[in-house]
Amino acid sequence: MRSWHADDVPSLVQQANNRQIWINLRDRFPHPYTKSDGQTFIRNTRKMRPETFFAIAVKGAAVGGIGFVLQSDVDRMSAEVGYWLGEPFWGRGIVTEALLAVTRHAVAEHGLTRLFALPFAYNAASCRVLEKAGYVLEARLRRSAIKDGTIVDQFQYAYIVD
Repeated sequence: MRSWHADDVPSLVQQANNRQIWINLRDRFPHPYTKSDGQTFIRNTRKMRPETFFAIAVKGAAVGGIGFVLQSDVDRMSAEVGYWLGEPFWGRGIVTEALLAVTRHAVAEHGLTRLFALPFAYNAASCRVLEKAGYVLEARLRRSAIKDGTIVDQFQYAYIVD
């Protein structure tokens, strides 16, 4: 896990331009994923203060992303976490390691008491990542999202700091 760099654009586009990744993410993650999308994302991410979006790097190359969105008002002790990884790197424990690191960072740097994620119910791999990182299933949110024209359920997972 590291900050995004301007020279990450080619690797970002290579890994992100994949329907198998897009199908598991929010619609704000574009598909197809173009060079312009990558440049805009990295430019905007590098301006963020505090920095909450990070590259997942393997041998120096950005092969995925992970981050969290700090909540506000009465939810200000919480953040929503999200992540993705290039398909050639699936099944190696990379995202679990990154999620453990970003969770520790978010709690330590922002004094959070709760991080949560809302994977689509059909995304069993993401649910396994969350569980391996200590997140607990709290709820099934029935018919709560629409992806690729289909209404789907989401799960709500949370990591609670006592």
